[in-house]
Amino acid sequence: MPPSPSRDSEPLAGPAAPRPLRAHWLAELIRLRETHWGPLDDADAVRRVRQLDTDLPSRILARADLLAQRENLTPMVDAWRRSARGILAVLFVLALLSGIGVALGALGDGSRPVNVLWALGALLGLHALTFLLWLASFLLRPSAVTGLGRLWLWATRKLSRGPDGALVPQALLNLLARAGALRWLFGAISHLLWLTALCAALAALLAVLSTASYRFIWATTLLAPDTFVGLTQAIGWLPAHLGFPMPDAAIIRASDGAQTLSPDAQVQWSLWLIGVLVVYGILPRLLAGTLCVAAALRALRHLRVDPLLAGFSPLRDRLEPPAQSTGIDRPVDPLHEPRVRGPALAGLAGQPVMLGLELPADLAWPPAGVPDGIRLAGNLDTREERNRVLDALAQAAASRLLIACDARQTPDRGTLSLIAELSAHAQTTGVWLITPPSPDEASGAGTRAALWRERLLALGLAADAILQSPAAPLAWLESGHG
Repeated sequence: MPPSPSRDSEPLAGPAAPRPLRAHWLAELIRLRETHWGPLDDADAVRRVRQLDTDLPSRILARADLLAQRENLTPMVDAWRRSARGILAVLFVLALLSGIGVALGALGDGSRPVNVLWALGALLGLHALTFLLWLASFLLRPSAVTGLGRLWLWATRKLSRGPDGALVPQALLNLLARAGALRWLFGAISHLLWLTALCAALAALLAVLSTASYRFIWATTLLAPDTFVGLTQAIGWLPAHLGFPMPDAAIIRASDGAQTLSPDAQVQWSLWLIGVLVVYGILPRLLAGTLCVAAALRALRHLRVDPLLAGFSPLRDRLEPPAQSTGIDRPVDPLHEPRVRGPALAGLAGQPVMLGLELPADLAWPPAGVPDGIRLAGNLDTREERNRVLDALAQAAASRLLIACDARQTPDRGTLSLIAELSAHAQTTGVWLITPPSPDEASGAGTRAALWRERLLALGLAADAILQSPAAPLAWLESGHG
């Protein structure tokens, strides 16, 4: 991890985040990822999240946000959302064109009379069937709901690439299902697509009927004319009560194709057809779509993290550790007592900090003449001391961090990893390679100092931040302290 400006100052996600659905989505995505491929390395994220003064669900969301940013899952979620919106826009365009096409097909080119029953079936037949199936779906499990919403989800899944990409829509489905919003979201998409198609059909009807002449007839072989009169009046009863005119019985009987009707009778048939489309097509979809949108939004407003859910329950002890005992269980072993007790590490924000990293007893620490403006963080000999410093730096990044190392030691992977972790909590990081005063030891230390320099440069440290002169460290720290 190269020592770059720290991101510790960035706000963590929490319950007051402006996009709660996205925060919960990321948490579910991280949960699925860890369930499939094992826990992620989250030591730094847990350390930062434990600084938050909030409840466990909010800490779970904050941890997921940090891990998603680190694992590049956040851009993947945003890309999937853009793709999903694009596919939805394409579906709305197709619905618009389909509605226009159905209306033109129902009326024909005007060269032949329009059979009102066939026109009505073309305009409302499939809509009525799917609407009745949606109503019947309330007797089934929510996951059994089908329709245009499922078509949209299927299309978005086809665009997912890679194992993590496949988990993005699955995480959303899991989240919506637990919140009770899945049925309503799919219903809203389906109804709004149908509403678009029906409104497009209505606009096409109004445009064509206003610019061309059509003759409306009914035709039947088995049914008597009075049966068709009753059917027409029954279908037009509700539209008539909402202000749409209905042909009278004489006009209906005369519309058998054998008689020539007046233009006023054709206008009545046109308005009857428009009224039936509005009342039995557009209004039900508008009401159902509004209901689904309102129910989906209400369910999403009540999104909650379930800490008992598999994948979340193990985080309780790590994000909310039990209180540690302050009593003394046994006498302190003088052989293991730290050579320099750790100082209080409060208020490191914007301060230059100096610390030693497993310095042996023959190297004087802390160095003499350290100015008051430089904070000393002790010599990190134990895991507890390292965690104490990391916790302090996680609360607020240091302006400059100087890490003193024994140049005689070999820079192993664990030491370099700790330097990288410490550097993530400072705006600028330097390493002081302390060489012993003995000339004999200096020759051997110089060889390892070159190895230190090589490894630190590979880690991303700047060349001028690798210090060896005894006077250079304090000058380097004070150069960034105004």
